[in-house]
Amino acid sequence: MFVKREKVRFVSGDTECAAWHYPGTNGGCVIMTGGFAVTKEPGTDMFAKRFHQAGFAVLAFDHRHFGESGGEPRQVARVGEQLADWRAAIEFAATLPGVDPAKLAAWAFSLPGGYVFPIAAQNPQLAAAIAQTPNVDGPAASRNAVRHQEPLAMLRFMGRGILDALGSLVGRPPVLVPLVGEPGTVALLTTPDSRDGNQALNPDNKYLDWQQNVAARSALRVTFYRPGRYASRARCPLLAVVCDQDQSAPAGPAVRAARRAPGAELVTLPGGHYAPFMDAHEQAVEAELSFLRRHLLDQSAVRPPTALHRSA
Repeated sequence: MFVKREKVRFVSGDTECAAWHYPGTNGGCVIMTGGFAVTKEPGTDMFAKRFHQAGFAVLAFDHRHFGESGGEPRQVARVGEQLADWRAAIEFAATLPGVDPAKLAAWAFSLPGGYVFPIAAQNPQLAAAIAQTPNVDGPAASRNAVRHQEPLAMLRFMGRGILDALGSLVGRPPVLVPLVGEPGTVALLTTPDSRDGNQALNPDNKYLDWQQNVAARSALRVTFYRPGRYASRARCPLLAVVCDQDQSAPAGPAVRAARRAPGAELVTLPGGHYAPFMDAHEQAVEAELSFLRRHLLDQSAVRPPTALHRSA
């Protein structure tokens, strides 16, 4: 099915972010990004098309320093800057033709899925937020990741991160590490389900421009980030979609964070980190569309109590 979309740009900080705008028909708009260092096409296309087909507008953007967005140096992720990009994207989405500013929703997965918790807490313009397989607790995810990495490789990874951080102080270009690797190699993740990422997000190498690495300094920093601590301050209905065998963003911390969020809903799917892009795609899409329709289109909807739904 043909999907109409157009390239747009919006200002964030001292640069611009690039985005796809899918015009909608029902007044609602879903603002989206991919996972950590995952650009907008591999990270959002599958879900954006389904939301668009259901009548929602979509604004799918690249964080600064990644993809088609501006910002130097490249492949450097700073949490504060990326949250600022989200604020700019929300403000821009409210100005798009045919969008009702009272019907905005946020969607992200993996580490940016964890961002959804502070985004829901700090952006009262949002009417809903979806955190898919979110990494809400960097230290917990790191402890789990260590189980799937060899000690020497972990030390080499930390060493590269420290050297890259020191080099950044004198203007040296980033030292890059792959997003995914086999145990024993230096990479951001070596968990078993992380190696499904290319098949899930980039089948047949469809997205040749996606640079699958990140600055070592950024990879090291996010191991300490805990966005789930914002859960109790969420100011809009929040849907957390977790996978019961997720080894890259373990479900336990995400479930606990969702239960602290006022009026949150929790959907548990079978499979690993990328199951919503693979075998559990239909269950994930249907749960998310149901949530969006209730909170963006049904103005009489009452926020439900925290609920747990299990799909086989």
